[in-house]
Amino acid sequence: MSSFRIRPRFSQSFDEEPEKLQARIIEHVGGGEERPAGSRVEVKNFPGYVTLRIPEEDQHFWSPLLNLSLETDDDGHSVIHGIYGPNANVWTIFLYGYLLIGSLTLFSGLLGISQWVVGVYSWGLIVFGVLVVLLIGLYLLAQFGQKLAARQTYLLHLTYEAAVGRTVEIH
Repeated sequence: MSSFRIRPRFSQSFDEEPEKLQARIIEHVGGGEERPAGSRVEVKNFPGYVTLRIPEEDQHFWSPLLNLSLETDDDGHSVIHGIYGPNANVWTIFLYGYLLIGSLTLFSGLLGISQWVVGVYSWGLIVFGVLVVLLIGLYLLAQFGQKLAARQTYLLHLTYEAAVGRTVEIH
């Protein structure tokens, strides 16, 4: 269940209607008003969307979610798109981290190259190098978090496969 992607994903096609698939997933997990005692996964659902997550009492900072989008394709088949990812707060921290550091890396690289072309001291390239190291560090931190959440991700994956009755390959 290890992936070098930041947010592993999958797609799966079914002959059933999306509403029936959604109901089957919710029923399997026990998504009524109350979660069954001892259930290790809980479900949140909206029309066309289902989220499988770890119950709050078992969550840690890196706990994953499995977001499922159910839709109909052009052939009339149902398609489930699943994306594994962290809690929204963790995802937001990483998203803004990549955005901020990536933007600064771009501008420092442009500044450093401009300084080098003009023939002055290229301190912008030093900043660029430091920021590239920070980007790599942020990526490695995300991979570390995935490894810490691997057991819970596997639990969500097995729960999904049991609910739909088929195995799925993650990309």
